[in-house]
Amino acid sequence: MTATTALTEPPRTAASLSRTALWLILGLVLLADALDMIDATVTNIAAPTIVNDIGGGESLIKWLGSAYALAMGVLLVVGGRLGDKFGQRRLFLIGMAGFTAASAVAGLSPDPALLVVARAVQGAFGALLIPQGMAIMTKTFPRDMLRKAFNLFGPLLGLATIGGPVLAGFVIDADFGGLSWRPVFLINLVLGVIGLFAATRLLPRDDVSADHATTVDGKGAGLLAVTMFGLMFGLIEGSTYGWSALSLGSLAVGVAFLGLFAHRQRTAADPLIKPSLLKNKGFTSGLFVGLLFFAVTSGLTYVISLFLQQALHASPGDTALGMLPLTLGIIVAAGAGMALASKLGRTLVLIGMLLTMAGAGYLLALVLTSGLSVSLWALAPAVFLTGLGMGACFGSIFDIALGDIDPDEAGSASGSLTAIQQLANGIGSATVTTVYFHFVPDGSTHAMTISLIVVLAITAVCLPALRLLPRKAAEGAGHH
Repeated sequence: MTATTALTEPPRTAASLSRTALWLILGLVLLADALDMIDATVTNIAAPTIVNDIGGGESLIKWLGSAYALAMGVLLVVGGRLGDKFGQRRLFLIGMAGFTAASAVAGLSPDPALLVVARAVQGAFGALLIPQGMAIMTKTFPRDMLRKAFNLFGPLLGLATIGGPVLAGFVIDADFGGLSWRPVFLINLVLGVIGLFAATRLLPRDDVSADHATTVDGKGAGLLAVTMFGLMFGLIEGSTYGWSALSLGSLAVGVAFLGLFAHRQRTAADPLIKPSLLKNKGFTSGLFVGLLFFAVTSGLTYVISLFLQQALHASPGDTALGMLPLTLGIIVAAGAGMALASKLGRTLVLIGMLLTMAGAGYLLALVLTSGLSVSLWALAPAVFLTGLGMGACFGSIFDIALGDIDPDEAGSASGSLTAIQQLANGIGSATVTTVYFHFVPDGSTHAMTISLIVVLAITAVCLPALRLLPRKAAEGAGHH
């Protein structure tokens, strides 16, 4: 069967798919994941330009990344279970359509409020879309082909990670049609329509295999959503506009709903996080380490971009090039980590964190000695070293956290950790940028210095907890 006929024939059952069709499905799944990776990172570069155009100030800069990550994190586990209940093909189509429409709204937003809402809706539909791809592949691909497909994910999604900021930088500098930052989101209209067309023709029908008895803890997801929104709204609004009754009240609501969410997890018949997982020392240690490390590195990435653009006055395109060593470091270390993880186990996480601290310390020394006269070339080795540390940890932390998990808990544990990673990205981008902006009135160099000290301190807090992680990852683990 050729690529052309695969795109024009009606959907078939999994049993009738040729290898050509299976490879096309892999391309479709990679497209969906690439859309997520790109949109999760583009605002790191685009945020200052967006604020200069439509206003919103510090608050918008903090919400642009947080709104997307929080919606994605809250709904990610639910999205996977909805696919089991109603069929992955249906949820894939809904997710792709919603993500594409939300991207259009984001790209056409006339004001900050609508843009933040569109970013949250992007994340929500992304949470419906992303889990379906892996489930579809697991159901339809023969084992040998599945291994080959998984091996392609890391390098290709690494390119997407690079592509997000680089695309944003050069698109903004090019100023196509005088649209400035807007094509960064509007390009998803083209990619999304292609994805939808391909999905309707390629993905096998799975209505019969859908398990309508699958339970989805909607109450638990709702409580988690209110918890995270309350905490983030209070943090962002309080740090930006002052600690008023509104911001303090929002924090109080977030804490109260966190208690309700914890109670729900203990009493629900099928909770988002199985209570037995929280009794597992290795898993909870991985949860703690992952939450802190992903939060702080997400915030650091955002702050480096802000420092380059707002303090060093680099253009978006130059900023994208300045951030390129970070992503290259992540890809190099992640690739090496795949080969070393089975030999080094949790020691690989330790090495990664020490490299991250060395890179952040190097950045701190450059900022202290050179101030605003530091060049992008001078920063490149420190940024690359930081990326090496991040790459060594990104896949390995969670794979090792799953090392002592029972097989029947693996799905829930993996989904929970992935959701935590997304939530940490939202928390971190808001928290570390809050620190940065708080000290900007005292000078950008001082603000960057304090931000890097915070990154070093929080990473150091993670180090003692590494001894509680399982020594090795679960056999056959691969965090994709």
